Amino acid sequence: MGRILGSGKEADVFEDGPVVVKLYKSTAPKRSAFREAAVLALVEPLGLPVPHVLGVKQFGDRWGVIMTRADGPSFADVMLSQPDVIPTYLNEMARLQARVHRYASQHLPSLKAKLATDIKEAPSLGEERQTTLLSGLATMPDGDRLCHGDFHPFNILGRPGREIVIDWLNATLGDPAADVCRSYVLIRHVAPDVAAAYIDAYTAIISGSRERILGWLPFVAAARLAEDVSEEEAGLLEMVGLR
Repeated sequence: MGRILGSGKEADVFEDGPVVVKLYKSTAPKRSAFREAAVLALVEPLGLPVPHVLGVKQFGDRWGVIMTRADGPSFADVMLSQPDVIPTYLNEMARLQARVHRYASQHLPSLKAKLATDIKEAPSLGEERQTTLLSGLATMPDGDRLCHGDFHPFNILGRPGREIVIDWLNATLGDPAADVCRSYVLIRHVAPDVAAAYIDAYTAIISGSRERILGWLPFVAAARLAEDVSEEEAGLLEMVGLR
């Protein structure tokens, strides 16, 4: 494989000739590579701007997904270096996410079930608060729309109109409002004003309401606590309502 193109907590991305290999860390379960490949295979026929999966292969003690290459800087890189383009990029992000949400999905796990599992695995909440959150979560709408699960500016590569959405490992089916709330939580830790503006951009496109999206906030923030993000814990607990 060639040079490394990107690195995250779970995987590294390497160029491999005209394609790329997303190589999961040796500590990641084998199923992660196969799951992401399966999700991409499900999403690709929808015509969404996603990498095309070409195979799954073992490299030493690591498993990798081979896929077509997504060129260009991430939306986040451009927004950080050129603040004046932030509104344009947020509008394009919102348009893209709304496009993802047009599709129903029958072959993916439930977003609500994933939130429930993560809330149960967040010990900082305490058992009593976990029980309260799980009861509240049960009353939220199930939904049957395709949800990306990690839709934020670092996972969109290329220029507006020619972008590719990457990192589909956490895709689920559920309520689009919960997926947008997840985007809000992920962006808010770095740029609260941008996170708020993103909700405005999305609701303007779908003629929706901020209240419906933020109604998911305690549950989405609580679930995020299970992801080993100690630097975000204080802010997440505040969103859950514990601080």
